[in-house]
Amino acid sequence: MATTYESFCLHTTPEKFYIEACDDGADDVLAIDRVSTEITLTVRKDIPPSDLSQPICGIMGTIRMVAGMYLIVITKKKKVGDLLGHTVWKAVDFDVISYKKTMLHLTDNQMQDNKAFLSMINNVLQTDSFYFATNYDLTHSLQRLANTSPEFQEMSLLERADQRFVWNGHLLRDIFPQPELHNFDQTLLEPLTTQPVIIMKSCCINGKVFEWNLISRRSCFRAGVRYYVRGIDTEGHAANFVETEQIVQFNGGKASFVQTRGSIPFYWSQRPNLKYKPKPQINKTVNHLDGFQRHFDSQIIIYGRQVLLNLINQKGSEKPLELAFDKMVTNFGNSMIKYVAFDFHKECSRMRWHRLQILLDMVAEMQDEFGYFLVDSDGSVLGQQDGIFRSNCMDCLDRTNVIQSLLARRSLQSQLQRLNVLHVGQQIEDQMDFEKIYKNAWADNANACAKQYAGTGALKTDFTRTGKRTQLGLLMDGWNSMIRYYKNNFSDGFRQDSIDLFLGNYSVDEVDMTTPLRELKDWKFLTLPIIMVVAFSMCIICLLMAGDTWTETLAYVLFWGTASVMTFAVILFNGRDFVDAPKLVQKEKMD
Repeated sequence: MATTYESFCLHTTPEKFYIEACDDGADDVLAIDRVSTEITLTVRKDIPPSDLSQPICGIMGTIRMVAGMYLIVITKKKKVGDLLGHTVWKAVDFDVISYKKTMLHLTDNQMQDNKAFLSMINNVLQTDSFYFATNYDLTHSLQRLANTSPEFQEMSLLERADQRFVWNGHLLRDIFPQPELHNFDQTLLEPLTTQPVIIMKSCCINGKVFEWNLISRRSCFRAGVRYYVRGIDTEGHAANFVETEQIVQFNGGKASFVQTRGSIPFYWSQRPNLKYKPKPQINKTVNHLDGFQRHFDSQIIIYGRQVLLNLINQKGSEKPLELAFDKMVTNFGNSMIKYVAFDFHKECSRMRWHRLQILLDMVAEMQDEFGYFLVDSDGSVLGQQDGIFRSNCMDCLDRTNVIQSLLARRSLQSQLQRLNVLHVGQQIEDQMDFEKIYKNAWADNANACAKQYAGTGALKTDFTRTGKRTQLGLLMDGWNSMIRYYKNNFSDGFRQDSIDLFLGNYSVDEVDMTTPLRELKDWKFLTLPIIMVVAFSMCIICLLMAGDTWTETLAYVLFWGTASVMTFAVILFNGRDFVDAPKLVQKEKMD
């Protein structure tokens, strides 16, 4: 495999950007013309004297905005750990640099739009979610990498990467067609940053030190935020799809166990409308089976047999989704797929979290059949993972993470015994130091995934961290639920637009003088909230400043109280007009 460079220096001149490879023995320089935008490869002696030079850690790519092209570079990185002898980095700071030397060619409106687009890009870059390795492919699991051809091994990271997990793929579109430039790319994941998350821990059991890693890779296909991206698209890509791999390394041997999560795989939506829990809507005008088949055809090719763990409620507003999912699997009629419904909230109500063992017992035989990937110290493959658990709840966050952590622990129990870390009869649950590391890592994984999709940390992490549900945990869940409500209704439109712009789902056209950002709000958006606030304020004032008689006070209170309640009812009825909806991608694409 071609090794990418690790250190760079950016030289800026009025005509070009020169990105110099600073590794020992390197002479390559990437030259970017700031006028024609042409990217070429040159050598160090061609760099002209420059007053502006700065060390950088890598290139994210380029993106077009109203003012023209921008270069995005990594200016700071932090070491996460070592995976199989390769250093894994987190990109922690970035610089977005305009090709244009001045903004005088823009009108005032264009300046405002360009500023808005820049804030969207920075919003994504600030998600604390980008990981890369300069000489190791983080986009593939250990098993996939072990089953590749010699030709695959010779490819650059950019060529061989699993495009589902390359979050800066759109930004590298100008570099990808030129293989000679690939040493300059940094293939980044959002495995969910923890969007994704990469957690690397050195652990010890029975005096034996081993490496335990958790990697969650978040797909950039059908990416977005909680209520605006649900179900699947026409290509079969599921919302909030995450591949989570648990890797153990000890004494030259290594083991891997992979699970996936993803939104319920047919066409449904749950658009925010100011209600605490909008009612899910199943699309009645499309052929669900087509998208469903595309989704699982690709999943079976990649992962093999599928056990679908559906953790949603089997009553109330979630029930139609469970019934439709069950019917879809039956109609699909593929023997490679098994459907398991488990009403998480019903089974675990009233703090009965021990009942999760019911589900683990239901799937234990299938988990043993699937196995896991195992390689001994000589490099001999002793076992392959022949199937996968695909878990989901409504958001594929809180309930899903709890179940995935339990399945992963069960697999880890066997792996550590096969690697001779655990003695016969020993249980992971009894290794208190490791259990603390394990539970906290899975809780951190849950929080990272939840922040990317729902806007807050995960719920139920007290159980993941401690193995039991607590009153404090319930209070924290309530607090996070309130924050989620606010963000999902009043800030997620901007977050969705940011992701769509970053991934290239929306492209800025310099020639087009108009953008969707300046769409005018309906008159109700400002008028009704003002009326409601005034009416409610008057109601409070009348209560505090009583009239001459109690009947007069009561009349004023009833009048203003009724006005505020009726206005609130009208706002709630027109809820979709008041939420922060995405502007860049058309509504029909979002539903």
